Amino acid sequence: MEKQLYRVIIEQDESGWFTAECPALPGCISQGATRTDALTNIQDAIQGYLDSLRQHNEPIPPPITEELVEVAF
Repeated sequence: MEKQLYRVIIEQDESGWFTAECPALPGCISQGATRTDALTNIQDAIQGYLDSLRQHNEPIPPPITEELVEVAF
């Protein structure tokens, strides 16, 4: 089985819950009471998303790469 790294964005909402989103997989969003829970849940969501794509013979989107750019302000 091939392994791939996907970028995940985690934000804490106003109620204190953490929302996790995988931009490379549209609609792949999860949440958790803690940052760790959100990471675990998004990992499960990503796995389910990719499993569904495979079952339907759909292409697997590549991960989005990013760079950090330093700026002075």
